[in-house]
Amino acid sequence: MPRKPPHPCGRNGCGELTYERFCKKHQSEANANYDKYERDKEMKRFYNSPAWVALKKRKLSIDPFCELCKKSGTLVKATAVDHIQEIKQGGSRLDINNLQSLCWSCHSRKTIQERNKSKAR
Repeated sequence: MPRKPPHPCGRNGCGELTYERFCKKHQSEANANYDKYERDKEMKRFYNSPAWVALKKRKLSIDPFCELCKKSGTLVKATAVDHIQEIKQGGSRLDINNLQSLCWSCHSRKTIQERNKSKAR
């Protein structure tokens, strides 16, 4: 299945074409802002820990393509490693069987769905 054409970066004034929401430069800024203003301190320490960094690298080497896109017949490079069962919902932090490789788009979509579910509770 062919891929959608690239579109302009979501950052106002940036004309860089990308397949994701933001170009690489502005994605790193968005990630930094999330880490600074939204992620709680305990989770920030966990995601910066050597154990997580090593496991994330290992998972991406085992499954380099987005697992959700692959199910729909598209090969998209994975840029994120996501917990299938959220840590807050009792998912294991460092169990590779609780992880999936995702592209930025799929990871964002899944995160928004999880946030909406938790707000509804």
